[in-house]
Amino acid sequence: MRGLRGKVAVITGGGGVLCSQIAECLAEEGVRIALLDIAEEKTQEALRRVLAKGAEGLAFRASVLSREDLIRVAEQVLASFGRVDFLINGAGGNHPRGTVTDEVSFFDLPEDGVRFVFDLNFWGTFLPSQVFGKIMAHQKEGVILNIASMSSFRPLTRVPAYSAAKAAVANFTQWLAVYLAQEYSPRIRVVAIAPGFFLTEQNKYLLLGPQGELTERGQRILAHTPMGRFGAPVDLCGAVKWLLSDEAAFVTGIVLPVDGGFSAYGGV
Repeated sequence: MRGLRGKVAVITGGGGVLCSQIAECLAEEGVRIALLDIAEEKTQEALRRVLAKGAEGLAFRASVLSREDLIRVAEQVLASFGRVDFLINGAGGNHPRGTVTDEVSFFDLPEDGVRFVFDLNFWGTFLPSQVFGKIMAHQKEGVILNIASMSSFRPLTRVPAYSAAKAAVANFTQWLAVYLAQEYSPRIRVVAIAPGFFLTEQNKYLLLGPQGELTERGQRILAHTPMGRFGAPVDLCGAVKWLLSDEAAFVTGIVLPVDGGFSAYGGV
């Protein structure tokens, strides 16, 4: 893909399964990587994988819910790399305390659990977009790539906070794409991917049983995924590289499903 080598990508949630794989794929294209996460050990491991690809990289322990942390990281990234070309808002996920179960109904969901999930996914996208988007506004170019979800399009059972937050992320992607293009530069683009069902630390308790067998929910998901499997982290790389590249220079404000056909299948 044209326009990737030598660019600088800031990736939140950089220690996670999906975003560490995205970082590794971009490193292979010569992108300089700055990883942010609160999980320091996992972030350092992700950085080692980036450096092993021959790319320059940095890792920071930072919370996407702390403007002070984000500003500190932005200043250090600019001091090291001089610019920010790409922001990938990868921090997010679900939590059991924001999930309806057979034991906990919607009416009994604890407020702190719901707020945690919503804040992590929405405010964890909004705040980095403010801090790093401001750099792009001064540069008059850049790409913000958000991580939406299948639940951005239609809510999924059991996860009301996560579904609401990811719907907000999709809407915010469109809003910010228009705002930055009209108010600052048409060379600033805002896009999103909507992963289908990938096994991660946050959701595997919903999809797999204690022996690794599919739960009833996992079985239903695969039955509604025409490709018949969960996504592998590397499946996101092609879409991400395209959306960041010059080949997508006229693409903004979209949410691109990467879902094995899940969103296209009506069940019959």
